[in-house]
Amino acid sequence: MSWLRLVPVLVLGLLAGLLAFALLTRTNSNQTDHLIGEPVPQFSLAVPDGRPGFSPSSLEGGAYLLNVWGSWCPPCEAEHPFLMELRAEGVPIYGLAWRDSSETANAFLNRLGNPFAGVALDPMGEIVIALGVTGAPETFVVDSRGIIRARWAGPLTRQIFDRELRPALEAG
Repeated sequence: MSWLRLVPVLVLGLLAGLLAFALLTRTNSNQTDHLIGEPVPQFSLAVPDGRPGFSPSSLEGGAYLLNVWGSWCPPCEAEHPFLMELRAEGVPIYGLAWRDSSETANAFLNRLGNPFAGVALDPMGEIVIALGVTGAPETFVVDSRGIIRARWAGPLTRQIFDRELRPALEAG
């Protein structure tokens, strides 16, 4: 009879485990992403003090990565060394700092290095919402005509970049 008291606890534990598994195994959404093939949303946002800024309309001449990140985001910090590697390889990366102020974005970049050719602040998440971002970090490949060609939801690694984003970047 006392084991019946454990049933609700076991059911709750099972549901919590399934939820954790679903959240931790988030995968690429390219197959159903409605923004693939669409123009990147246009914006003109504030820039962290002392950093170069950008807007999509100001970028000409080649494909680039648009990385949505936040100083408050542990997965963003985890992916940051790889972004620094990509910058050293000459990959153009532009950063969209989500829910950050100039001070917090600069503190993050001063501490870890700046992989971005330009940074824009989206403190209210207006552009992030237009991009359909589900969580930071997320990275988009934008071609030379300003069209979104690929998207990765979650931290980038070498394997993910080479398999999922590099082909779109090189075709761009």
